[in-house]
Amino acid sequence: MAIRKKSTKSPPVLSHEFVLQNHADIVSCVAMVFLLGLMFEITAKASIIFVTLQYNVTLPATEEQATESAFLYYYGIKDLATVFFYMLVAIIIHAIIQEYVLDKINRRMHFSKTKHSKFNESGQLSAFYLFSCVWGTFILISENYISDPTILWRAYPHNLMTFQMKFFYISQLAYWFHAFPELYFQKTKKEDIPRQLVYIGLYLFHIAGAYLLNLNHLGLVLLVLHYFVEFLFHISRLFYFSDEKYQKGIAVLASICITQAFMMWKFINFQLRRWREHSTFQAPTVKKKPTVTKGRSSRKGTENGVNGTVTSNGADSPRNRKEKSS
Repeated sequence: MAIRKKSTKSPPVLSHEFVLQNHADIVSCVAMVFLLGLMFEITAKASIIFVTLQYNVTLPATEEQATESAFLYYYGIKDLATVFFYMLVAIIIHAIIQEYVLDKINRRMHFSKTKHSKFNESGQLSAFYLFSCVWGTFILISENYISDPTILWRAYPHNLMTFQMKFFYISQLAYWFHAFPELYFQKTKKEDIPRQLVYIGLYLFHIAGAYLLNLNHLGLVLLVLHYFVEFLFHISRLFYFSDEKYQKGIAVLASICITQAFMMWKFINFQLRRWREHSTFQAPTVKKKPTVTKGRSSRKGTENGVNGTVTSNGADSPRNRKEKSS
């Protein structure tokens, strides 16, 4: 009687692309539920909390400031629902970039597992940093923060925000919250998870702190500057992985050094100009001595008096003393 051997085949392993496509489809269905809820009157009130920004205030128009009413926003507990919805949107966008851009490049370059994960990380973050940096710069220009930097600290606390300012912070919080489930979807190594958790947690701590403490103006400036530096770093790392001879990486490194030198030069000139203006303002003014005109009129004035008036010395002349004695 023949004995059947047990099958030693391992269970099928799901590919990385299948996992990404599967979770993207599930998240897309959940997001569509909220969007479809806006079409029905019964569920519209609940869905609108997730899709649109909450806590809006209408300021009436004034003759001095504007000709139209201003719509401003403040924060509240309902913002968590809005952050959750746009976290789902961030997961979908993450999957689209991964499938249609990064995975195609990975197939051409034939990276190792280590380079594959780092390339995907830098590719996702460079796209996010570039988008956020351009968006934040547009807000700074449109709200006159660059032309008038005193707006950053004037009239603090800044309890009210414009639509684009609040939507920027909601999007930032949604993106960094979406990074937690992405650790599972991307099959991050166990030894890399603590580093990623600290990295994500620091961003959430500072962004949420600026949002809740009404430091949204200052936080926006710092985020734009920080995102610009991070974008240069991840772009240089992408060039490092894609170029074996490291020619592009050396070029990116040189551009970073030139940018840093230019910023330092501008900073030094700005400080020197402030120092000169400060020293000129505090310098004591030298008083000019009154000029004495020489001539017969001035001499006569000194003898008989000042400006034609008779002084006491002129009244006690020898002739007057002789008249008094007689």
